[in-house]
Amino acid sequence: MAFTLFLVLLEAGILVLFPLFIGHAIDSALDNSAHGVVHLGLLGLALLLVGVGRRMYDSRFYASVYRQVGVSAMVQLKAEPTSVKTARLHMLEELVEFFENSLPELINTLIGLIGVMGILFALNTKVFYGSLVVTLIILLVYWLSGSRTMLYNKGVNNELERQVNVVSQNNTVQLGTHLKKLMAWNIRLSDLEAFNFSISWLFALFFLLVSIIISVNEGIATYGSLFALVMYVFQYIENVLNLPLFYQNGLRLWEILTRLK
Repeated sequence: MAFTLFLVLLEAGILVLFPLFIGHAIDSALDNSAHGVVHLGLLGLALLLVGVGRRMYDSRFYASVYRQVGVSAMVQLKAEPTSVKTARLHMLEELVEFFENSLPELINTLIGLIGVMGILFALNTKVFYGSLVVTLIILLVYWLSGSRTMLYNKGVNNELERQVNVVSQNNTVQLGTHLKKLMAWNIRLSDLEAFNFSISWLFALFFLLVSIIISVNEGIATYGSLFALVMYVFQYIENVLNLPLFYQNGLRLWEILTRLK
């Protein structure tokens, strides 16, 4: 686990450097030099080696984790109905998959967000303070909807725990009712996510447009530096919009953990 987290951190650090290296490559090419392009190519190869190596290691490590934890969970749930056991084994798979896939992405997002905001502070303080305000607004939007997200996830999981029993009865009317309820909870979750994302994207888009105007008006030293700044702003937007999705996923996993306990 420590080794895979080390690889995740290394991969995230390399990703943060890309806009800076791209800007350096542009300035280097304008000066008829290939050094910047070579450095960018080496950075890309390093990302490939670390990324592929981590994914190959993770798939084997977490497969072993799921097998061991799944058997232990079934021993603890031996008194529960088959429908509950099946649903919770699937929920346990979601938890393991979070560590394998979502946790590295979350760490990449956090490091990317912090690293990018640090670089924005060095490049342009006005743009940095703007990113700080937008981050707080987006986090507030999702925090205000947290309780509703938990309620909808609880509804989904309640239906999943009934699924095997409903299917085993071979009653199409009951099955249709069950699937209708399940999809209704999913639709509520999807609509809430769409609403939150729309509000967040509007603030992020406004920040992108204003940051470009500020950067041009204040006169960045080189084309490469201006390009790097705009890319960092865009990377910031990507990271800050991804962060709430992990928050929503975390709420769902917390509801699952409560059941597994």
